[in-house]
Amino acid sequence: MIRAEVSPASLHLAARDRSVAQRVSGVAYWPDFTASHRTMPLTPNSVNVLRLLYLFDIFAVVVFAVSGALVASRKRLDVMGFMWLGVVTGVGGGTIRDVILNVPVFWVLDPRYVSACLITAIVMHFIAPLVESRYRTLLWFDAFGLALVTVAGTVKALDVGTPPLVAIAMGAVTGCVGGIIRDTLGQVPSVLLRHEIYVTASVLGACTYVALNGVGTTRPAAMITAFLVTFIVRSLAIAFGWSLPVFRASSQQGTDEAQT
Repeated sequence: MIRAEVSPASLHLAARDRSVAQRVSGVAYWPDFTASHRTMPLTPNSVNVLRLLYLFDIFAVVVFAVSGALVASRKRLDVMGFMWLGVVTGVGGGTIRDVILNVPVFWVLDPRYVSACLITAIVMHFIAPLVESRYRTLLWFDAFGLALVTVAGTVKALDVGTPPLVAIAMGAVTGCVGGIIRDTLGQVPSVLLRHEIYVTASVLGACTYVALNGVGTTRPAAMITAFLVTFIVRSLAIAFGWSLPVFRASSQQGTDEAQT
């Protein structure tokens, strides 16, 4: 019988790639999957996709942590306030998503997410005063983070086996809840109460990924396209003040409410 020789370097690379796969949130190596899924062989393409997902996740929490820190700067909080708002904004949406999906919370499995938020918040504590228009900067960072986490949340929901409609909802939850928590703690008007297009951009991005995934588009292409859709729609809303039509009560309803 011929025995294949495997070099220690090859074993190290294989172990490293599988470790990366198991750390990435939203992939088919999640602990509550079947053993057949967990033991599927990794190909170079799948490893690259897993790394892309991991990069999306890390970058998303960092960008949202920046937006949380900018709110802390506007409220003139101390460094602990920066850290608190940075962390809850960075991981808040993903935490709610994972609880709803009944899967292990991503930052509990990999504390580097929280570490990235803490480091970002501390750095922002010192450089935020250099930003001339902090509110405008906050809007653009928030738009970028919204696009990133919407894609990450939608991908994860589909990968754990949810129906497309649920995946779209999880994408919107991941994208919007962090900002809602940030605005609530920072005592600023919530994104849900402003007339700007915000949740709509997240939903459109999630729908884009689900649709492209359904027709067999490669995952990286679908992720990048969904990110661009979300970010462009939100950016246009910021630049031109776009909003959806709002409910307007009739004169009779207004009179009845005033009398009550």
